[in-house]
Amino acid sequence: MSRFFSVFTYTPWDNLNPEVLTEVKLLSLKNIIKSFPVIEPGFFDDLLSNLYKFKHYSWVESIKRIVGPEKEDYDIIPWNFIWAMDRDGRVFQFLIQKVKKEIKDSQAILVALAPPELAKLFEEYKEEAILRTLSLLNDPKKMKFLMVLGPKGKSIAEDQQLLQINKKDLEKLQYINTLKQIPNIKGQWFPTFDVKCPICKGPLTEVYSHEVGLVCQRCGFKKVK
Repeated sequence: MSRFFSVFTYTPWDNLNPEVLTEVKLLSLKNIIKSFPVIEPGFFDDLLSNLYKFKHYSWVESIKRIVGPEKEDYDIIPWNFIWAMDRDGRVFQFLIQKVKKEIKDSQAILVALAPPELAKLFEEYKEEAILRTLSLLNDPKKMKFLMVLGPKGKSIAEDQQLLQINKKDLEKLQYINTLKQIPNIKGQWFPTFDVKCPICKGPLTEVYSHEVGLVCQRCGFKKVK
């Protein structure tokens, strides 16, 4: 089984290829500290404040797909990807999933990270390393840049599923239309339950008369009331 999450995201920071979709692999926290650490709401409050105040903090909607270690696709809506570099040139990549408030009052969990050097630091120092790193990310003086990547529209996986469903529906519709164009043995696709003339088997038409009830339009047979 793979130990990595994959984030498929557009690269808006690349002016030459603004529509290129890039896959970024991150190591699952379960392979480092055996759990997904909870990130307290205060971290996101400070991060949101920095996004408003500082130009080197930015928010970009660019995530198009999240794939888990067992190749499972996730709904991209509750996910964020933090991509940052401090003034010492160290890179930080964190995959975060928002969770429901019923889980303690927490806002999110830390799911995966990169690069490998950061994984080693977390494995050795665990909670202490997590707290120090999150504090560093919210220190504008020490960060060269920080981008929070958010979901962009529907995931690629969801679009593909809708495409497959729509394609199947279209094929069914085309099949039904084809059937309607092919007559059955009696010369029509949808059977009729009209009363037939006993002489020529033609349809009998109802006549509103005191003496005659049904008349065959083909041979003139009359069925008296």
